[in-house]
Amino acid sequence: MIMISVAGLIALILCLLFGIPYINFMKKKAYSQYLREEVAQMHAYKEKTPTTGGVFIIASIIIASIIALFMAQKTTTGAIIVLMTLIFYTFTGFEDDIKKIKAHQNLGLSARAKLMLQIAVAMLPAFYIIFSNQTAISFLNFSFDLGWFYPIFVVFMMVGASNAVNLTDGLDGLAASSCVIAFLASAIICFLNNNIDLAIISIAASASCVGFLYFNKKPAKIFMGDTGSLALGGLLATIAIMGKFELWLIPIAIVFICETLSVMIQVTSFKLTGKRVFKMSPIHHHFELSNWSENKIVFVFSLVTLISCAITTIIYYINLKA
Repeated sequence: MIMISVAGLIALILCLLFGIPYINFMKKKAYSQYLREEVAQMHAYKEKTPTTGGVFIIASIIIASIIALFMAQKTTTGAIIVLMTLIFYTFTGFEDDIKKIKAHQNLGLSARAKLMLQIAVAMLPAFYIIFSNQTAISFLNFSFDLGWFYPIFVVFMMVGASNAVNLTDGLDGLAASSCVIAFLASAIICFLNNNIDLAIISIAASASCVGFLYFNKKPAKIFMGDTGSLALGGLLATIAIMGKFELWLIPIAIVFICETLSVMIQVTSFKLTGKRVFKMSPIHHHFELSNWSENKIVFVFSLVTLISCAITTIIYYINLKA
């Protein structure tokens, strides 16, 4: 428990320390965010806000995790795989952000290239679980062994979670605040399962997102970019996979899932009927166009995440002790 707290404290301090010089560097280089055409008018004032803030979020997570893991003597194979997956997803997101910056528009890696990279990275935890003979998934009293279909399930989970956080990262503080709570819930579940290594990484991620919120709250001084959102989404899924609470991630990531579903519903409806269900997707833009302030949207979405995560951890604990 002490080392878990140490990981969180180190991550928080590092994120706050790294943030200021990184933001100044990005401003000096004029490496700024380029907005989607659909939201450019609403968010015109954000056009020159620096991006790739995920660099110092992830750096804080990795450094804090490594220090705490060594101190706790919990440098397990599972923890190494989680951190390796995080690094690979960070590089994928960073490559996407750099292409956008160089092109001076919101077009980075092609959808196919990004998907292929995400799938390739997902194979790392997938095959580790297969060779560890832990391919069963469970929820409450339900349990089912996926066997060699497990990699497909993992790819779906990791690509879905990675893109879901990416879609949520559209308002100041929205993705980061939801990640704080989701990773905290993951840390609690990992601790209950005595997966101290994963609890250390989870709490480091939660604390890093708290530190990032200092710079990302409205008006944001920097955005996490795909560098942060793809990596954090991938990390959240990887922890759930390695910690064997895969299906419990559904209520933990409820806001991210709703954001993704809103896009799927919008696209499907428009293609089939020519009509839109929402004023704009992802759904946070729908509320924005319904005259909700950014702060109100972030507060409500964070509250929904908090309630869902609190209920999930309580039910998980009761089910564990039953």
